[in-house]
Parts: sequence; C-alpha cells; structure tokens
Amino acid sequence: MPRAPDKAVVSLAPMLSVRRGADAVAFYKTAFGANELFKIDAGGSVVAQLAVQGAKFWVADESPPHHNFSPETLGGATARFVLVVRDPKAVYAKAVAAGATEVWPVHEEYGWLMGRVVDPFGHHWEIGKPLGPGVGE
Repeated sequence: MPRAPDKAVVSLAPMLSVRRGADAVAFYKTAFGANELFKIDAGGSVVAQLAVQGAKFWVADESPPHHNFSPETLGGATARFVLVVRDPKAVYAKAVAAGATEVWPVHEEYGWLMGRVVDPFGHHWEIGKPLGPGVGE
C-alpha cells in the first residue's frame, strides 16, 4: 500500500528560557502585544506559546537539570531576536514603557529602521522594518 505524503509543515520558533516565567509572559503581552496561544503552569513553572501578529515563540522557566538556562544565569544572551513590525518606533516605545532597557534607539541604517532593547529577562530584541524592496527578504 502506498504511503500517504508527509503533510508536516516546517517551522522554527525560538524558546526563550527565563526566570519568572509568568512575569515574562505578562511582559511580552504588554510590550509586544503578544497573544497567549498555549500555557502550562505547573507549580509555578511556566511554559507558554505566544505570538506577535502571527510570529510564534515560546517562553519557559529555566530548568538547569535539562540544560535550559536564562540569560540571567548565563550572564548574557546567546541569541538576539529580530522583530519586524509596521511601526518600529511605536513598538520600541511600548517595550521601553513596559520595562525593556534601551540598547540603541530606533534609527535608519543599512536599509532598515531599527532599534534594540533588552527585556527584563536578559533577551535582546531588535525591533524594526526594512525600508526598501529586497532588504531583509
């Protein structure tokens, strides 16, 4: 009998390890307007899937026994995130108002309008948009 074709969709969604997972979920909702798609709260340890205008990511309390460490534990982040939005200045301002720390302000450079913040959990976010066709595709 022939095998049915694989209908799996390939996707890639980062999982951010944090301390204070419930606080992180609340921050991302306020700062980026994230929607909560899924959440488990097991005795104060949170795993949640969030989306910002359809762009999905996960947030989970760090778990040293499983080798999942937050930037706070590591003393820095190992990756940064590029959040592409229609109005980078507004999203940047909202993130700072919610508690993010400015790394550099929104400005034009290399064909992008972009600024960078670090969230209260140690993750770095570049918030911006490409300014012309063929940039950032």
